[in-house]
Amino acid sequence: MPRRKQARHTSVKDIRSILRLTFEQELPVRAVSDRLKISKTSVSTYLLRAREAGLAVWPLPAGLDDDEILEQRLFRRMGRPPRETAEPDWPKMASELKRKGVTLNLLWQEYRETHPDGYGYTWFCGRFAEFESRVKPTYRSRHVAGVAMECDYAGHTIPVIDPSTGEIRAAQIYVAVLSASQLTFSYASFSQKLPDWIEANQRAFSYFGGVTKTTICDNLRSAVAKALWFEPTINATFAAFAEHYDTTVLPARPKRPRDKPSAEGSVLIVERWVLARLRNERFFSLADLNARISTLIEDLNGRIMRRYGKSRRDLFDEIERAQLKPLPATPFEYAEWKAAKVHPDYHVEVDKSFYSVPHGLIGKRVDVRLTYRVVEIFHDHKRVASHIRSSQRSGHITVNEHMPKSHQRYANTTPHTLRREAAKVGSNTAIFIERLLSDRPHPEQGYRSAQGILSLARRYKSDRLEMACERALIINALSYSSVANILKSGLDQAPPMSEAVKPAPPHGNIRGKTYYQ
Repeated sequence: MPRRKQARHTSVKDIRSILRLTFEQELPVRAVSDRLKISKTSVSTYLLRAREAGLAVWPLPAGLDDDEILEQRLFRRMGRPPRETAEPDWPKMASELKRKGVTLNLLWQEYRETHPDGYGYTWFCGRFAEFESRVKPTYRSRHVAGVAMECDYAGHTIPVIDPSTGEIRAAQIYVAVLSASQLTFSYASFSQKLPDWIEANQRAFSYFGGVTKTTICDNLRSAVAKALWFEPTINATFAAFAEHYDTTVLPARPKRPRDKPSAEGSVLIVERWVLARLRNERFFSLADLNARISTLIEDLNGRIMRRYGKSRRDLFDEIERAQLKPLPATPFEYAEWKAAKVHPDYHVEVDKSFYSVPHGLIGKRVDVRLTYRVVEIFHDHKRVASHIRSSQRSGHITVNEHMPKSHQRYANTTPHTLRREAAKVGSNTAIFIERLLSDRPHPEQGYRSAQGILSLARRYKSDRLEMACERALIINALSYSSVANILKSGLDQAPPMSEAVKPAPPHGNIRGKTYYQ
């Protein structure tokens, strides 16, 4: 049977090495154990004794160079101090623990500075845990100030009566709370839809006077487009709102109310301390209801919390107000996002109106940002079009640059542009186009004929078109086909006609144009 190795005796020098490797080089217990060939249990025990003695630092304080003095400090009697030792102010400890960067170990060290013979670290932590166990679950979480705002809608509603029709509508009650100080805000609206949801969150940040790093909400459709377990998709408008306010949206997991415990508790408190008091009151407008809610919320935030000995407002002023990020310089502009497909006529339909995009995007999927004034269209995260929002239903808003070249030529056609192009060819062509437009009941009826005549200048030279138009004017043949036939047959190069062809003399066998009327 192999002989069991005898455990090596640990000296004070080894303890100094443990403290140096742990607090100077920040090595974990396992690494210290492997390097010094001392068991992990022994290393942990010596570190615990060092913390109990207030020696969790390196280098050690002056006066501990002597091994005997260090050993006395480390191995003096542990446990509960004498009865006359002052009891720590546990509510104050709980409040301080909410501050950024504050740990229980730091609070214990500060306590031992004022009470050198006070509680040891283990006893201190145990007593604090007992205090926390007596605190309501709403306040048990160690939330850091300025980190999170939790929000949700109450299950109860308040009826609002329309004074003109007598119609009763149920007002939804929004509740927001700062996790650290429990400062609470509430607001009533007629729905939980996106516009009301955005307005409620905007009012909450304004009420708190700042913005938290995160916003924890439920999985309502106005906030979360897809409530996936691991990667929820935030509604595009709410995401833009969060970006504007520089806060991160963290939706609670589906069916996990403990992900937002402060909101759940505050909703219950608002239902009991605010909504229950309104059960016998009648309201005829949202403004009246919100004014009454505001008064009761201020009363709630001013009430002393028994476990903390101070109100939500006092706790907010003390630990959380300074930790909030400032509000943005400009208010958030509400905008909705929609997906659309570009039609074959290079327009997209938005709210029963049609807006143009570059014709190269026909058939593509685009994102539309819709505000009260502007319609912006994006493709691959790049803005490709921007229009003033139209109030006319079924109307078309078109930018010439979005059209193909052929469409631009037709869209930009006016009597003025046709006359200008004809004048560039010659005076006869200009007169012919003028006659062509003026002889129609509406000038638009002669657009295509005029464009066809001007296009002949690309197939024939301008001087030939000029001569053809002159000949057509003489014979009073005011049509595109007449000018085209003259050019095709070469009559424009024939000797010029001195006068127009005279009409045929009256004859009994010629019925004339009046016969067909």
